[in-house]
Amino acid sequence: MRTLLPSLTAGAMLLALPAAAADLNQRLDAAIDKAIAERRIVGTVVLVARDGQIAYRRAAGLSDREAGTPMREDAVFRFASVTKPIVSATVMALVEEGRIRLDDPVTTYLPDFRPRLADGTAPAITIGQLLSHAAGLSYGFFEARDSSYHARGVSDGLDQTPGLTLAGNMERLGRTTLAFPPGQGWRYSLAIDVLGAVVEKASGQPLPQAVAQRVTTPLGLKDTGFTAADPTRLGAAYADGKPQPTRMTDNELVPFAGNAVRFAPSRALDATAWPSGGAGMVGTAGDMLRFLEAIRQGGAPVLKPETVRLMMQDHVGSQAQTQGPGWGFGYGWAVLGDPAGTGTPQGAGTIQWGGAYGHSWFVDPASRLTVVAFTNTAFEGMSGAYTIEIRDAVYGPK
Repeated sequence: MRTLLPSLTAGAMLLALPAAAADLNQRLDAAIDKAIAERRIVGTVVLVARDGQIAYRRAAGLSDREAGTPMREDAVFRFASVTKPIVSATVMALVEEGRIRLDDPVTTYLPDFRPRLADGTAPAITIGQLLSHAAGLSYGFFEARDSSYHARGVSDGLDQTPGLTLAGNMERLGRTTLAFPPGQGWRYSLAIDVLGAVVEKASGQPLPQAVAQRVTTPLGLKDTGFTAADPTRLGAAYADGKPQPTRMTDNELVPFAGNAVRFAPSRALDATAWPSGGAGMVGTAGDMLRFLEAIRQGGAPVLKPETVRLMMQDHVGSQAQTQGPGWGFGYGWAVLGDPAGTGTPQGAGTIQWGGAYGHSWFVDPASRLTVVAFTNTAFEGMSGAYTIEIRDAVYGPK
């Protein structure tokens, strides 16, 4: 029988654990304390579950440095790309309902969405290719300033463009140039934003309502949505900086991948902001742990086990190196193929991803582990040394 995690609330006590747990606690405490002491992150919430039981939980540092507000375990974070697995699960729920087919062209739902190749042709893009980021789309922050993404004013879902709608952004994205023919490459992209628009057409509901009905409500994810329901628990957002992270302001450009990402932290409080299926949600670390544990245990009550198995398969091949050597991509997350030579202690079949505001997570089915490490610091908490330090602390010495 599947077990759901106990309620994750601030101040809850650790379960009684064997002596080995003390080593886990010490390793993780040391990794967290080091990152805060070195001023690489401002605040963090780290949760580890093994066999469906909480093995470690800690909130550390500050939620709002300038106000002196301590981080809380029930702090609400801007999810950024942590949104993607939840929206991908919503898509797959609609597949189970028979409202969407994975081999359908996106034009079945969005007839005017026809981005073109450099030669002017507009190839078909399937739902499956969107889920696995094999459609040839991109993100503006990966593209040169003279690219069609910037010329068309395409939003990456993290900024705030007054008056822009989901349909309006799809109209802009649909006039961009594809990076490669669909199915012939891999590039992290706005594909899940496109699927957000598909969800609206297929379900007949606004994206937030469709996600709530099929994922967040059945799982009891009370703090997860497209707008922060309790603004008092939404912390500040910070960007990497020296000698310490700097507080973000709206529409600030933060250097990343040779370009820059435009953030608008106030978006999380704006109910009029268009719902980005790839970056627009907010929620707690505890909610994300509950969602990932449902996935690890087979998907109930949201998805069928066979659907989850399909999502956890690599659909693009490890040559894509989506998280480095050995990593491919499934439907919603990177998938580890052969760990040999990767330097990671994670087992084959591990799924993981993160979010630009400073988050990382992974599920290692072979070790029955689920780990969520959220911070309020971009990009250290997503792709910096902190992510490796937390991962290695969880597994311990080889």
